[in-house]
Amino acid sequence: MIVQLRICVPAALSGTVVDLCMGHAGSAEIAVFRGSSVVPAGDVITVQLARESVEGLMEELHGLRVPELGSVSASTPELVLSERADKASKEVPGEGSDAVIWDEVSRQTGEDSRLTWSYLAFLVIATQLAGIGIVTNSAIAIVGAMVVGPEFGPLAALALGLVERKWAMVRAAAVALAVGFPVAMLVTAAAAWISIPLGLYPRDVLDHGQAVEFIYHPGPYSLIVAALAGAAGMLSMTSHRSSALIGVFISVTTVPAAGYIGVALVLGEAGKAAGSAVQLFLNLLGIVVAAAAVLLFLKFAQRRGEAKRALSKTPAARARPGAPRPPRR
Repeated sequence: MIVQLRICVPAALSGTVVDLCMGHAGSAEIAVFRGSSVVPAGDVITVQLARESVEGLMEELHGLRVPELGSVSASTPELVLSERADKASKEVPGEGSDAVIWDEVSRQTGEDSRLTWSYLAFLVIATQLAGIGIVTNSAIAIVGAMVVGPEFGPLAALALGLVERKWAMVRAAAVALAVGFPVAMLVTAAAAWISIPLGLYPRDVLDHGQAVEFIYHPGPYSLIVAALAGAAGMLSMTSHRSSALIGVFISVTTVPAAGYIGVALVLGEAGKAAGSAVQLFLNLLGIVVAAAAVLLFLKFAQRRGEAKRALSKTPAARARPGAPRPPRR
């Protein structure tokens, strides 16, 4: 998998960046456009390199303060026909699908973690759909709620912020969750309160919902499912794969429980509401802990890979088998 970096730098720094890119393992093609950048005044450098080696180059660019003095953008071409690119991918150990670009993950989760009107609207709609599915004993409506649920973004941002110690991201994600779920449950409760006198469903409707009993019965399997969902969600994000179905998996453990709380409180089922609230809390905790554990494992694996690449660059490691060695003193 090939990634293309577009680097905009002042002219005084251009030569240093070009030398850095040329000496970086996994670089396939480098192009320099002298004087092409107007703001900031300088050069534009494009680099095509194996995805496995992008993170190492990004760290070195941060060391040169390139994001502060200019900019770095990354994109993934859909098709690259180049023998040099194929050779560069083979020279770098690891698989492109397993490589993590931490700036990419941080930017994506940061954008999805903010409390916005669209986030609130999607969460309210999802929780309301879950409430309808609960009172009608409809698995289809509950699945629809899982599809709409947007809570994966703040949960992933919370895990990443804790691991990276980015407290601003942690605060933003915590606010999105702490405000979003109560608002969604209040709207669902208000809809249930209006629906009862209209005769849309009887007060004992929760006594007949066999298909949704799993929502208010917290147990070990609930936490296991939540942990699996959190791990799968973070892996989908770090491996640059579609997280649409993973978002549905995440919502299995959150949105139905939130909808059940709103409906059960209005119907006077305090015990079931409490059980559902416990399940929601445990599931949120399990998702965040599992996602954070995946991030810590990926960081550990990446450090080991970088250490192996560094050792491979030493003269001893580069010595050909059978080549004469200098005499020992």
